[in-house]
Amino acid sequence: MKIRTAEFVSPKHPDKLCDRISDKILDLFLEGDENSRCAIETCGGHGKVFITGEVTSHTEVTDEKIKEVVKEISDIDDVTIHIVKQSPEIARGVDVGGAGDQGIMIGYACQENWQLVPQEYYLARELNKLVFNRHPYDGKTQITILENYELHVVCSFQNTPKEVLEFICKDYLERNLGYKIKSLHCNPAGDWNQGGFDADAGVTGRKLAVDNYGPRIPLGGGAFSGKDATKVDRSAAYMARKIAVDYLRKHNALEVLVQLSYAIGYDQPLQATVTIDGEEEEITGYDLSPKGIIELLDLKKPIFSKTSEWGHMGSNFKWM
Repeated sequence: MKIRTAEFVSPKHPDKLCDRISDKILDLFLEGDENSRCAIETCGGHGKVFITGEVTSHTEVTDEKIKEVVKEISDIDDVTIHIVKQSPEIARGVDVGGAGDQGIMIGYACQENWQLVPQEYYLARELNKLVFNRHPYDGKTQITILENYELHVVCSFQNTPKEVLEFICKDYLERNLGYKIKSLHCNPAGDWNQGGFDADAGVTGRKLAVDNYGPRIPLGGGAFSGKDATKVDRSAAYMARKIAVDYLRKHNALEVLVQLSYAIGYDQPLQATVTIDGEEEEITGYDLSPKGIIELLDLKKPIFSKTSEWGHMGSNFKWM
């Protein structure tokens, strides 16, 4: 018996607020200069937001504009901004088309649902979306899949009574999808009204499993949000997902796992392998240089603020 668990968080979760702020600022730079290099980090909580990182760009995004972004997403006015230019020692490797850093990237696809992601992750995300559409607050969902189509379900949402959450969970998972809920834990510590940055601090990149495929699939390790596409921990992770989807469809496989790795300043991966239903082989037929990935996936456009809301994979982006 394989028990599988995954969680998801709403766009108003404090870590997701930070991801969204970082990616919105990135998009502002890309709108003015598609070759902007950005690595923007956000930390927020309890009435204060701190923005730091590195940006090299021919466009100017003023502190006032950044504060407007923070206000729009988090409703916080107290913002400290400390952004500097990208290190020239890093830039010299990127300038010649190399990767912006070393790193490992994982791509995955399976036949468990139309999004081609693990089913426990799919259910946690879709349940979270369903609740958030009716109650747009800080919230978390968690699904454990057991045998015989049974589930353990956890659903905690700010400003949403327990009985309301119980109805939504049962209606979606049992009546609509045919699962049997073995245990249901809605607001298990009691109904709550203090959420987001009022309740907890958040940091960019702290929800890596939520951004990827859930805990069943290994993480490459690099966060996505706030980073332009010369950072291969973002762009190559997207490319790995595209390759996984391509191989899944080409071979009519059950599941595909892709592994890429890079060295800073080099334009080709040190590892480029795909495992198709347990059989590993080398990847062929793709330009896996940062430049090739950026061109194929059109990653110079300001598209990133949407990726930080509901997960980067299986959300109908160009890499699927």
